Amino acid sequence: MRPTLAALLALAAAPALAQDRPVLTVLTYDSFTSEWGPGPAVETAFEAECGCDLRLVAGGDGAALLSRLQLEGETTEADVVLGLDSNLVAAARATGLFAPHAAEAALDLPVDWADDTFLPFDWGWFSVVGRADEPQPKSFRELAESDASLVIQDPRSSTPGLGLVLWIEAAYGDEAPAVWEALRDNIVTVTPGWSEAYNLFLEGEADLVLSYTTSPAYHLIAEEDAGYVALPFDEGHYLQVEVAAKVASTDQPELADRFLAFMLSEGFQGVIPTTNWMYPAVTPSAGLPEGFESVRPATTLFLAPEEAEALRGPAVEAWRGALSQ
Repeated sequence: MRPTLAALLALAAAPALAQDRPVLTVLTYDSFTSEWGPGPAVETAFEAECGCDLRLVAGGDGAALLSRLQLEGETTEADVVLGLDSNLVAAARATGLFAPHAAEAALDLPVDWADDTFLPFDWGWFSVVGRADEPQPKSFRELAESDASLVIQDPRSSTPGLGLVLWIEAAYGDEAPAVWEALRDNIVTVTPGWSEAYNLFLEGEADLVLSYTTSPAYHLIAEEDAGYVALPFDEGHYLQVEVAAKVASTDQPELADRFLAFMLSEGFQGVIPTTNWMYPAVTPSAGLPEGFESVRPATTLFLAPEEAEALRGPAVEAWRGALSQ
């Protein structure tokens, strides 16, 4: 059976129509774009309503995104950067590479947030994660006194790594260098990002890993494995708020604003708990999955963006100085 002329014309037009769709490029961290991360569901849901091509580009771990954007400057192809956090907001703002957004929503965060440029999409508490059947130190000092091995992330490329050095800085102040000195023998390696560190932990290369209080919820829900625990530390736990922002040089400003508004909708926020394993910035109508409410720490430590930026250099230097000896 021969194809009709109309069918042939439709086939010929299909590539042209696809090329006519506007493209929105979102630079984000590696785990967001992975097959088990939020990326695939977010891409499908946004494209269904925008009539566009959403391209999620992996750029390393969270802190590496800002370095990449600074290197590319106004020549970047990114329209939106998704995956910076509250500890990098001040540094990101100082670059002048980001523009205010037009999104509005009531946020469900444990801290006040008012920023017309950097928009939260999820949040969580950092935690040292271990196995339920192994020793569980209750503080950084107790960890340093133990034989437990720990894998962490580099604060220069990873937002969890940066969160850890600010956690210790916020908890110990002038004593932070001594705490790092004490922890040096426990740290088996420092990885560029979270994924590498957590995989090493799962492979048995370390007893403990720097992650999030919600990480055991992943094992419980996705694997039906209750064998992992987030260790409650006496110092309290440091809070991370992850954000996205529109790139000032984008040639798709309206589409970027539309994506940021979508980011706070049910279609995006509803997949965050069981794909990114973080607390959503706007609680979905179905609520939070089992296992999330049980891991809230008794004490929250948090530095506002300007405070975090002021302490970032000294905190990283304390870490680097102790581990390089």
